[in-house]
Amino acid sequence: MALPKLKLIFTLFFLQAFLTSSTSIQAAPANSDLFREYIGAEFNNVKFSDVPINPNVEFHFLLSFAIDYDPSGSSPTNGKFNVFWDSDNLSPSQVSSIKNLHSNVKVGLSLGGDSVNSGSAYFKPSSIDSWVSNAVSSLTSIIQQYNLDGIDIDYEHFSADPATFSECIGKLITTLKNNGVISFASIAPFDDDQVQSHYMALWKNYGHLIDYVNFQFYAYDQGTTVSQFINYFKTQSSNYNGGKVLASFISDGSGGLSPENGFFTACHRLKSEQQLHGIFVWSADDSKKIGFRYEKQSQALLATPH
Repeated sequence: MALPKLKLIFTLFFLQAFLTSSTSIQAAPANSDLFREYIGAEFNNVKFSDVPINPNVEFHFLLSFAIDYDPSGSSPTNGKFNVFWDSDNLSPSQVSSIKNLHSNVKVGLSLGGDSVNSGSAYFKPSSIDSWVSNAVSSLTSIIQQYNLDGIDIDYEHFSADPATFSECIGKLITTLKNNGVISFASIAPFDDDQVQSHYMALWKNYGHLIDYVNFQFYAYDQGTTVSQFINYFKTQSSNYNGGKVLASFISDGSGGLSPENGFFTACHRLKSEQQLHGIFVWSADDSKKIGFRYEKQSQALLATPH
């Protein structure tokens, strides 16, 4: 009688192992009509209403940035966030107005960014619990004041190890989602060893809570070709396995694959392979002077039937 029981145990063991390995390799999401744009970091008076919005896409504005530094931008504040975007032109009433005018628009805020007050903006928590407590409190206040929908994580400099970053950001997203304060969360890594070590630790532990990966493909060299872009995209889709990795360009053309040099060719190729999970742009501030031509082209591409 012992042998069938042993067989059953082995069968169950292998079945569990198979299911575990199958679910750990998440299915890649299909094409999406998501368009996202960072706005407000450069204080050049750009408004939501300046940006063309195609009614046939899902459109996210990302206010840039909220930073846990004191209002002068000189000292980190351990999770007590302040508004550092152009709040005169991108105010709570203007958020409400653009969302009322366009039912397909959501507005989020991005945390961190590259710099503050002409110096680097560092992620510098005193401890995990104190940072999370302060961040939940201060961000809930800002999000509710501005009637926002989600957050984006764009820290690029770190005074804490990857495990600490993972726990702080992971617990922040968990709490804000559980409290019904946000409906989406994204991350904005780029191809730098320190940056990737922090964001991939976060992805490993909390990737199931992260809705989009705004990978900064424009941080690659300015002369990036279409085939290189596709290879970079596949590499980062593997790093952020199962994530909705978005294609991206910088509107001043200073890095990566530019719209003039084949960005939309690459997007059409990804779309034909069911891998175009959306497009994001840095930034509306820079696009204003060229009439948002590439925002229009991006949204037209995303709005066409899959």
